[in-house]
Amino acid sequence: MAFDFLVPVEERVLAHCELLPAQAIGRNTHIHTVKDGLPVLANATVAIFGVKESRNAYEKKLEILDVSAIRLQLYKLMLGNWDTTIVDLGDLEEGETVEDTYFVVKEVTAGLLEENVIPIILGATQDITYPMYRAFDGIKDMINLVAVDSRFDFGIDDELISSHSYMSKIITDKPNNLFNFSNMGYQSYFIAQEEVDLMERLFFDSYRLGEIVSDLSLAEPALRNAHMVSLDARAIKASEIGFSGNFSPNGFTGREICAISRYAGISERVMAFGIFEMENNIQCQQLLAQIIWYFIEGINYRIKESPYTKTEDFTKYNVPNDEEELVFYKSLLTERWWVEVPSIFTSHTKEGTPALLPCTEQDYLDACDQKIPERWFKAYKKGFN
Repeated sequence: MAFDFLVPVEERVLAHCELLPAQAIGRNTHIHTVKDGLPVLANATVAIFGVKESRNAYEKKLEILDVSAIRLQLYKLMLGNWDTTIVDLGDLEEGETVEDTYFVVKEVTAGLLEENVIPIILGATQDITYPMYRAFDGIKDMINLVAVDSRFDFGIDDELISSHSYMSKIITDKPNNLFNFSNMGYQSYFIAQEEVDLMERLFFDSYRLGEIVSDLSLAEPALRNAHMVSLDARAIKASEIGFSGNFSPNGFTGREICAISRYAGISERVMAFGIFEMENNIQCQQLLAQIIWYFIEGINYRIKESPYTKTEDFTKYNVPNDEEELVFYKSLLTERWWVEVPSIFTSHTKEGTPALLPCTEQDYLDACDQKIPERWFKAYKKGFN
């Protein structure tokens, strides 16, 4: 069984937990220990585990990811007013080959998904996103992936999978379950024009760093539509993460990345969350602990709502257009917006494909001005391809 490959949490972390107050996360987490073994997954909400595999790093790492140091920072944070059961499954060491590690990550993640437990994966390198994605095989037919990343990570033709090229493998490998990919926070000087062209051809979504920073609410609809989220810590500015040479002077601030993480947690669709490319310094570990805290906080504020199940809780807006009448819905409870995309439920027959596309109030206002929202257009085109 894949769970047998998980190594218990280090004794120094357990000893640290004994000194924490009763309200701390570490005192309220079911932890994989040598003495007690793996925690029971029944009734668990989230499961944390580390992946120390780094052999496919684009920039070769000199240090192994210190997941225990991240735990030390996370465990001492205080619980919110949460109805959440947290388990910590320990860590996956490097397998005999990288493929062995990928297989175990896939199987552990799939096992958690089948138990309706949300995995929070702390990975050394972002290529671990690939086995996370493959874990959905047989569980969900079509997947929406959001990457919070300064790059698109398509790599170049014939390049072996790495932390800078895992998306190429996701796009090309069979079975192809990827319905939509959204990149959040890309920085143009890191992106080749060929990558921009590929995103356009595939009708994928991308949001420049400046767009998101100027209005963080733009991140919410994309994350609301995601089934899995992959966060590259290099999307955070160097000054926020400890001035590492692997990080850019530009990027998200700590407050902004925590807000994005909370949006990911609030999304009732998000089933897996991964954080990658972290540094072994105290400032980075503290920020990553807070990112995890905000993700779990978001989970506790999830509201499952759909205009198709409780119509009385929504206002419906029909917006005539030259080519198509657009139908928008606004929730009276959360003030969130959706728009119907006809092609999705007339042409796209794979199970799980949404008929309703999360959007913003600005998309509705643009439609009223006879401007087709770009997110609607891309979803519409994918439905016919």
